[in-house]
Amino acid sequence: MLNVLLILTIMLLLFVAVQVAWLRFNGTPIPRPDISREPVTIGSGPALKLLILGDSTAVSQGSAYEQGYAVAIANHLSTTHTVTYQNLGVSGARAADVAKLQAPQAASFKPDIAVVAVGANDITHLTHIESVRTSLIDTIRQLRAAHADVRIIVTGAPDMGSPPRIPQPLRWLAGERTIEMNDMVLSLVGSQNLTFAPIADETGPAFRRDHTLFAADNFHPNANGYKLWNDVLVKAVDTALTE
Repeated sequence: MLNVLLILTIMLLLFVAVQVAWLRFNGTPIPRPDISREPVTIGSGPALKLLILGDSTAVSQGSAYEQGYAVAIANHLSTTHTVTYQNLGVSGARAADVAKLQAPQAASFKPDIAVVAVGANDITHLTHIESVRTSLIDTIRQLRAAHADVRIIVTGAPDMGSPPRIPQPLRWLAGERTIEMNDMVLSLVGSQNLTFAPIADETGPAFRRDHTLFAADNFHPNANGYKLWNDVLVKAVDTALTE
């Protein structure tokens, strides 16, 4: 019996070692973008304030900032509005970080539109789904306290079953957790009158098929990957403005 337990323990340790090595050495580290945190104004027409909250994808890690969805949304809106946009996203942020550190800054900005892009880091850090839900509700409350009529777009988690940086079977588990996370977010969309930008559903299959959509770290999208995300986000913003 002791020999069996010893063998099982060794096998488990070897499995964990392989997973850790894969996560550490699969892919090349990429820098965190250094972007301006000051509001930027572009376009002409009726005034509109856009606030971006979230994680590394909010600042387009893996690509040039100008190729990510924050700038894409602002540029799209600027064709019909004078858009003032501010990006508070931070690489590594989880839902609790957005609620505690980013959302409070909405009080002075008073956004007309807010994009909340968070979930991936909560999946990889095994944050309890109910904790994420609580943090998202807190973020929504703060945004509406800043501007009662703010239109809020939430992305939920991207398909975390797609990044080749995550080894199997952890990648499969991350994909299943993505479904669980986004089911929770969809329940909030209905109860909190939000707009959902279905990043995982709309772009996940493409990322699973084509790993050239990832940056050198095999985790974040590259310019071509963000282009897919941008289309989903821009469509969701248009939907929010017409609802």
